[in-house]
Amino acid sequence: MAETHHLSPAAFERLRAEHEELTTKGRIEVARSIERARELGDLSENGDYHAAKDHQGMMEGRIRQLESILKNSVITSETGTDHVTPGVVVTLLYEGDDESMAERYLYGHIEERTGDLDVISPGSPLGAALGGRRVGEIVEYRAPSGTLRVVIREVEFG
Repeated sequence: MAETHHLSPAAFERLRAEHEELTTKGRIEVARSIERARELGDLSENGDYHAAKDHQGMMEGRIRQLESILKNSVITSETGTDHVTPGVVVTLLYEGDDESMAERYLYGHIEERTGDLDVISPGSPLGAALGGRRVGEIVEYRAPSGTLRVVIREVEFG
């Protein structure tokens, strides 16, 4: 069974637009690059041809990845910002840390990332513990170094 991807409406639309761009303009451009490289002669020693084919392979891989994500995605709602849901920015403070050490993370799918914030996946131990929790709650989760506790200081839409 395919993994369900929880995406904000903005991330879903961004991925849909990227898919559209790659399957239309992207495929046409790479086909033209391959054709131009073929005109240069012997394909066995043609660096331009091999580079264009490599680019085509990577692009087709990204298209397949996007198709899977879009097909198996659930659009999250952006109503209310008092609990942790995919697409929000969550500020966490680890137990024992000074208030100035609070850290901000984007909670959700890696494709939600648009800025320089690190992403906490809902499938990770911390992400699973945070899901649905509210501002002010203390959350415990198991990490390789033992059980850790964090306080949810703030939740906002990114």
